[in-house]
Amino acid sequence: MDKFTKLTGIVAPLPMINVDTDMIIPKQFLKTIKRSGLGKNLFHELRYDLNGNLRNDFVLNWDPYKDAKILVTGENFGCGSSREHAPWSLLDFGIRCIIAPSFADIFFNNCFKNGILPIKLSQEKIDILMSYAEKQKTLTVDLEKQKILQEDGNFQKFEIETFRKKCLLEGLDDIALTLEKTDKITEYEIKATKITPWIYEEKKS
Repeated sequence: MDKFTKLTGIVAPLPMINVDTDMIIPKQFLKTIKRSGLGKNLFHELRYDLNGNLRNDFVLNWDPYKDAKILVTGENFGCGSSREHAPWSLLDFGIRCIIAPSFADIFFNNCFKNGILPIKLSQEKIDILMSYAEKQKTLTVDLEKQKILQEDGNFQKFEIETFRKKCLLEGLDDIALTLEKTDKITEYEIKATKITPWIYEEKKS
């Protein structure tokens, strides 16, 4: 998982509430277990018409938002089924930070596991950032300082759990966290072979 330290990029406004995971990545694209290649199907029914052509009425199809790295949106983002393809598609599109008043719990957790920073802010602060995003501006998200900085110098502070902050800063997913404990795992296995050696004996043919 790539580290998340400081992110600067175009912020796209998506003033919608209850954006569910089926809207983020429709069910017909869930057949793959690959994390790459899903970005083109992100918000498929909003981005494409029935003939597969890009629609001109959706924000992520417009310049400069089609290169957005940050998304500002409404409450309860990521609700619905717990498909991990949702954060995969956002990440593959290029979005590494989502700012909203609230998130569905499973989606919120999946974001951290995939290197995406979900930030919860009050509706008042969301409204400020939404208006700012509509002006085709960039934001800088500084995870170490827990600040969202605008081009004009104004900023918003945000909260994040210490453990989750550490994982993003160091690029630690579940596998990497397990590998950090390799020495303890090995120590346990050595002890276990002495206590219950029959478990580790090779089966005789």
